[in-house]
Amino acid sequence: MRKKPAKKKAVVKKPAVAGKKPYLPPMSLSFEGTLATKTGTWRYLTPAYLNKLAPCNEACPAGEDVEAAMVLSGREDYLGAWEKITRENPLPRVCGRVCFHPCEGSCNRKDYDEAVAINALERFLGDYAFQAGRRFSPPAEKRKEKAAVIGSGPAGLSCAYHLASLGYGVTLFEALPQFGGMLRYGIPAYRLPKEILEQEIDQILALGVEPKANCRVGKDIKWEELKKFDAVFVASGAWRSLPLGVPGEDSPGVMSGVNFLQKVNSGEKVDLGERVAVIGGGNTAMDAARSALRLGAKPLVVYRRTQEEMPAWQEEVSEAEEENIEVIYLSSPVKIITDRGKVRGIECLKNILGPPGKDGRREPVPIENSHFTLPADSVISAIGEAPDLSFLPPELQISQSAIPVDETGATRVEKVFAGGDVVAQPRTVSFAIGSGKKAAMAIDATLRGKDAAEAIRMARQGEKGSLSMFRYRNGGSDGTAQEVVKFSELNTAYFTRQGRRPKEKISAKERAKSFSEITPGLSKASALLEARRCFNCGVCNLCDNCFFFCPDLAISARPDKQGYEINYDYCKGCCICVEECPRGAIAIEVKK
Repeated sequence: MRKKPAKKKAVVKKPAVAGKKPYLPPMSLSFEGTLATKTGTWRYLTPAYLNKLAPCNEACPAGEDVEAAMVLSGREDYLGAWEKITRENPLPRVCGRVCFHPCEGSCNRKDYDEAVAINALERFLGDYAFQAGRRFSPPAEKRKEKAAVIGSGPAGLSCAYHLASLGYGVTLFEALPQFGGMLRYGIPAYRLPKEILEQEIDQILALGVEPKANCRVGKDIKWEELKKFDAVFVASGAWRSLPLGVPGEDSPGVMSGVNFLQKVNSGEKVDLGERVAVIGGGNTAMDAARSALRLGAKPLVVYRRTQEEMPAWQEEVSEAEEENIEVIYLSSPVKIITDRGKVRGIECLKNILGPPGKDGRREPVPIENSHFTLPADSVISAIGEAPDLSFLPPELQISQSAIPVDETGATRVEKVFAGGDVVAQPRTVSFAIGSGKKAAMAIDATLRGKDAAEAIRMARQGEKGSLSMFRYRNGGSDGTAQEVVKFSELNTAYFTRQGRRPKEKISAKERAKSFSEITPGLSKASALLEARRCFNCGVCNLCDNCFFFCPDLAISARPDKQGYEINYDYCKGCCICVEECPRGAIAIEVKK
């Protein structure tokens, strides 16, 4: 009889100890791949690719696609970048020299090291494209309607350009002998060389815009004659200087800042004497003082507040200081002193700053018995300008030296629009360009029988008033959401700290000798380095971070290689992709 086999003793595996093989507990194994288990049902957070609005784009009053231009510049596609800019703004060479660049003030990079030198790059792109022979393309269609544009400053030129590009016949009326408005007659050549301006204007006129110089509406052509046009855009600027309101201001040797700059820019000889007192603290005052210096006079600026309250562009103030132009702050003129019909000086009063006024700046309060006298051979008054609207019909109901307009730039008169310095908006070149573009959109929408207000709303970029002609032409879509990317949404671990390219200038001693341009601009190498400093906020640039970091293999390249797509069957919503995106181009939606 065979014996039953002995029962094997159960082996109890002891925990691993040093020097022995580790204990491995029983585990489940699968011969299937990880894609066999769809984990997407676990998700309550849903990541999604979303091109957001870069803060520089939102801040640009001219509505430029700054971020796209930086991307293309970083790829050395400078002509493509120029095209991105000029579909919104026809004056990149002008703006690259005189714009106060609010885009840089909103640049996320400024919170990391220094803002990207967008203004200098815009100038480089404009100059590069011109030298390469690139010009504006003619319109794809021609329409039968015609528009009149009154004034050839930045607002008028912008409106004429966009209307001509949309196929309309445009007649540009200018009261002065040459086109350009304040760009030509109000900005000195050391800031904006006249040949640069002429080249920019010639490109706009080449689109078929009919020029009418030396033609003042109300004098050389009556307002009623403009009724033959299907639309009218009024952009006649602000040329009337505000009075000082002190005794002696009508004396020979006293002139307005605008009148002085107009004479200088027209090539007229201006006799200032040895000492010039410039009254005011805005850009006109700085331009007048620096122009007087170049004419051989010794300028002295008198301003009623402190430097912190000066409305002049800070760079202009700094350059004036470099040129040793003296500024006397907290002082107001009370009398122009004359002798035998000639200016001998100005009597001033010292001020202290009181409570803030309507514009938010502290108001100057005169100090009793603080009179003092400054010697001067001439006086330039630059305390502000207002538009001369006397040529307009009364039905426009002009009030407070401005033309009332709605959100589209339309006036109370049918098919009459207004923009630039004749309406209540900041008086800068970029704001004027933006208002001209807005009027072109509104005119086009009106003549096509569309709702102009809705069309303008659909063209907006963010909340600061920036308008995109590209969005307008595409029915309000450009593939970008209206959400503006904040610095906190960026992953700056992927960027190296690097200062911006310094702006080169000729020495203060040399530049005071002539009206030659004081800044040479960026070299090609510097422009490339500067463009590559841009964070490209909010826009996917195919860096592959999301693809590499996804633990669920849920992200793959799109078939057209123009981005990525997420397979939500496998995405658990860990949102590592969101954290690792350098540019904040992935949004999170909470599942309800």
